[in-house]
Amino acid sequence: METALSKWVLAFTISWWIIFFVGHSLEGLPGDAKVKGVNLGGWLVVEGWIKPSLFDGIPNGDMLDGTEVQFKSVTLQRYISAENGGGMGVSVGKDSPSAWETFRLWRLSASEFHLRTSQGQLLACDGQGCTVTATANSSSDGETFHIERNNNDRVHLKLSRGAYLQATIGNQLTADYPGTPGWDDNAATFEMTIVSNNLHGDYQLANGYGHDQAKQVLKKHRDTFITVEDFKFLYRHGINAVRIPVGWWIAFDPDPPAPFIGGSLEALDNAFTWAQAYDIRCIIDLHAAPGSQNGFEHSSSKDGTVGWPTSQDYISQTLDVIDFLASRYGDHPSLLGIELLNEPSAASVPLDLLVSYYSQGYQIVRKQSPSAYVIVCQRIGNADPLELYQANIGSHNLVVDLHYYNLFDVFFVNMSASDNIEFIFKSRETQLAALNGANGPLVFIGEWVNEWNVTSGSQAEYQNFGKAQLEVYNAASFGWAYWTLKNDRKHWDFEWNVRNNYLQLGDSPGKQNLDALVFHALVSALIFLHAIL
Repeated sequence: METALSKWVLAFTISWWIIFFVGHSLEGLPGDAKVKGVNLGGWLVVEGWIKPSLFDGIPNGDMLDGTEVQFKSVTLQRYISAENGGGMGVSVGKDSPSAWETFRLWRLSASEFHLRTSQGQLLACDGQGCTVTATANSSSDGETFHIERNNNDRVHLKLSRGAYLQATIGNQLTADYPGTPGWDDNAATFEMTIVSNNLHGDYQLANGYGHDQAKQVLKKHRDTFITVEDFKFLYRHGINAVRIPVGWWIAFDPDPPAPFIGGSLEALDNAFTWAQAYDIRCIIDLHAAPGSQNGFEHSSSKDGTVGWPTSQDYISQTLDVIDFLASRYGDHPSLLGIELLNEPSAASVPLDLLVSYYSQGYQIVRKQSPSAYVIVCQRIGNADPLELYQANIGSHNLVVDLHYYNLFDVFFVNMSASDNIEFIFKSRETQLAALNGANGPLVFIGEWVNEWNVTSGSQAEYQNFGKAQLEVYNAASFGWAYWTLKNDRKHWDFEWNVRNNYLQLGDSPGKQNLDALVFHALVSALIFLHAIL
């Protein structure tokens, strides 16, 4: 009896030994496993369209940095215009607005602004009685304008020294209106049109609230938007990696340059801890570079301009950020890779400059980690991803990141559900096959989404669209990552898609692996028992 019992105990012990040690070998991305990932967008790099409520408490929230405005004199019925788009004088003589009559706001407070021309100069005025020009090349030389608003679209423009601007009968803009204007039709009253208010990034949030309030808003957001429970959810659904967008200011935590707010580094540390607990790997994605590499809010552009490629200081600073990230996380068991730059603009970032940066960034990462993947993103706009395959960037664990959206292009506007699915198979699949066979870097679909321009798509149509994308993107040699984990727009929200069965991932690979381990362990134990009993 004791002998039989001891053999049963031995068999039981062996079965669990098999489960533990074979299971333990699944850490990371073993064998031929690929990335099945999700982006943590809108967390450590703010994108207002992902969570608009972050901006709800900002006074004059429709006049953030980068907002484009036009001013029309109510007496002359003509627009304020920077001659030649800037660098010269300012007049009030245009009957209809164009780029010359459009100004971008640089916000100094809820009601004080610099006004930037389409050519980049700021409006300037020397004081009481001056004539406004568009000749200032720096904020220190630009005039601060106080914009007073009534309940309609009418505004007054006042110098910081107190004088109100007026449109003269000679079509000039001068700072000599006598006294305080009312809201009737007078020379100091203008109709303001907000042409666009599209930038809602970290810069706009921090500068809009001011440091102290922005710090409170971002702390709450960073503490609650992504938590350990999200990593548990991802693990349960077979996700083995997260791509985490970060901004360049993370390297200066806890006190980054104004107006940025510290705290993102602590949140990134937390993400690595949670990832390690759930056997998930992390890709650190430099989403926002100094000066902005594409002019969008997700690169934290101040006013929509692209400054990164124009300054060697910006590029050097970006390389320092990569060095900081590689030094801090290079030996962390949850690090899978570092993406050197997200979505550089093809229109603004020359290929040779980008390749030089990528090559230097590759070497920096390699000094800290011999095995971490170095990921380089293709340029957005009119650029062929093959251009990065033909570049000499690095030879080991190099990955090219492509972003596949059936959106953001007039080409997709009138496509039906079946047209979108056909495009995935005919165009995306063909391109992936060519890149996979290019004998170069691995291919990563670093962003994609189960959304399109189809109106009133049914659940079954969304399921078929998602199935087609997963089938094709699974062939990418490095893998894929969905954009994004959470989003107020439900079809962009990975959790919503999965919970509501719009995106069907199939059985969790993690669960399948665990079930297989248990099965094989028990079979092994039974065979062993049969042999010894």
